[in-house]
Amino acid sequence: MGVPGHSVRSYDELAGVRPISVRRVLFLAYYFPPHGGGGVQRSVRFCQYLPENGYATTVVTGPGVDADGWAPPDDTLNERIPRGTEVVRVPGPVPPPSRGRRNRLERAVRRPDPFDRWWLEGATATGRAAGVDPDLVYASMSPFGTAEAAAAIARGLGRPWVADLRDPWALDEWRVYPTTLHRRLELRRMGRVLSSADAIVMNTREAARALVARFPKLAQKRVVTIPNGFDASDFAGPAPERSDGAFRIVHAGAVHTDPNSKAIRRLLGGEARGLDISTRSHLVLLRAVAAALRARPELRPTLEVHLAGVIGEGDRAVLPEDVVHAHGYLPHAQTLALLRSADLLFLPMHDLPAGARSRIVPGKTYEYLGAGRPILGALPDGDARDLLVEAGNAVLCRPGDVEAMARLILEQVARAARGEPVPAPRADVLARYERRALTTRLAAVFDEVAGPGADSLPIDAAVAG
Repeated sequence: MGVPGHSVRSYDELAGVRPISVRRVLFLAYYFPPHGGGGVQRSVRFCQYLPENGYATTVVTGPGVDADGWAPPDDTLNERIPRGTEVVRVPGPVPPPSRGRRNRLERAVRRPDPFDRWWLEGATATGRAAGVDPDLVYASMSPFGTAEAAAAIARGLGRPWVADLRDPWALDEWRVYPTTLHRRLELRRMGRVLSSADAIVMNTREAARALVARFPKLAQKRVVTIPNGFDASDFAGPAPERSDGAFRIVHAGAVHTDPNSKAIRRLLGGEARGLDISTRSHLVLLRAVAAALRARPELRPTLEVHLAGVIGEGDRAVLPEDVVHAHGYLPHAQTLALLRSADLLFLPMHDLPAGARSRIVPGKTYEYLGAGRPILGALPDGDARDLLVEAGNAVLCRPGDVEAMARLILEQVARAARGEPVPAPRADVLARYERRALTTRLAAVFDEVAGPGADSLPIDAAVAG
């Protein structure tokens, strides 16, 4: 599937191709347009702005279809791929992830499922055959097998490689394993693979600290924090106007309704102690809205919840139709318009025990901030909560505190009824998370590992502060 301005080739078309020598990155990213969803934004925006920093990209990605629903199609994101970008696709079909008993058996014996094997083998072969002589290899994860593909390609080419962990792999407290042993073995794999990287990019400061604490030898490498962000141009111009008189609460992104926390897995140590995944969904919001309506039943005609994201049919069937508007997956621009129309944006996360800090920040957090609307954050301690406190336009509660959530919703309804100005996020905080600036930081990492260009900038320390 071609896009005007850049070429698309399959593995079979690559044999014998000799590239022009350029300052180029071999960019491995499974989640890439025409995929949509949060995992795509980081990669496509880096590709968009890297040319401004002296780097062209050859992207190795999948065929553009997905077998498990995590990457719904969004052809509009093709417009973000800059002219001159070469996109090389691993041939399909994409194997569906294993399910049921087969999935449990593969996880128990630590056998990669068909998708993982297809992507690792295909990305490695396609990257090697791409016919480019890159200055470096870059791996955007997940899937985490991307790191092994990048390491193998870089080793064969004699080039450095950079690992970019959108999520902190085995250090992610949200990931569930069959047993403690499985978690430890995955940590060992993570440390082994990352030990060959020339630089490691983590998504949050908390994750960067956890990485060097768990793998002290990696502290000798370049470990840099480059968070997700937002594109200021997406929020240019006036916000959509509304005259419906409703109070609109919006949640964007995937919803997680399966608690996935069997007692036996907890007993065997495969799940982080005190983890509650069930709060990372719209269900806790609906309980809070129900509580608010019991306290103020006269609000029922005007209190709305809008959900933008993939929703299973089973989940959709139980949504209260008089309150909830389930849009399903929307193209990115439509999602941003919905965010900007909100009276309150809902940001949920999993819960952790007191004293534990989360190592992730949901990608939608930054676009919530870019939208400039008030945020209701149901968050554990960690970087996400710290960011919203610093930004100054959020009200916060613990993830499972339905009573506090209902109270905060009613307070925000009352604020809107009084016509009080909407609190804006701090401009200096927003500036740190603009995609163009974040890409400049990534290019500085590339300069460090591949040799600086004439206008290269020094990277900032990742885990300091």
